Amino acid sequence: MAAKEYLFEGRVWTITDNNKQLIPDVDTDQIFHNAYLHITEIEKMGRYAFDNLEGWKDFSSKAKPGDIVLAGSNFGSGSSRQQAVDCFRALGVKLVIAVSFGAIYKRNAINSGFPIMIFGDAEKAVSAGKLANLAKVGVDLLSGTLTNADTGETFQLMPFSKVQKDIYDNDTLLKI
Repeated sequence: MAAKEYLFEGRVWTITDNNKQLIPDVDTDQIFHNAYLHITEIEKMGRYAFDNLEGWKDFSSKAKPGDIVLAGSNFGSGSSRQQAVDCFRALGVKLVIAVSFGAIYKRNAINSGFPIMIFGDAEKAVSAGKLANLAKVGVDLLSGTLTNADTGETFQLMPFSKVQKDIYDNDTLLKI
């Protein structure tokens, strides 16, 4: 098994509305619409990420491997849809950070070894202009720090728990 990364650097996509506020309650249907549930190959799912989220329909054509998504509260609420996690993996998105996650989305991401982190003060940071869309950031999964590479400002996220780290280290819950 290859050594796991715990430090990520990339562009951060701040999933905001027209008023530059993080969008709350982005559900799994907005992340990966149910019209595409017939797609079962992960590598084909990426092009549909946020295809049903107003203002973000072109996300998949602009996202690059190594990017990071920063979202509002209750991200991934709604139905149990693993594709809503896997579409980001297919694009090469390394990490999703949110104010909070829907319970099922959170379990699906963690159980499949996809890194997610909670950033309770994300709305303040974004609305104050401290984290602009596409800013270059660094994130440490273990310490829970997010650093804006453009400004040097550091923010505290909830670090990986031992259970989350163990699952991530093994790529999936099924290998533990």
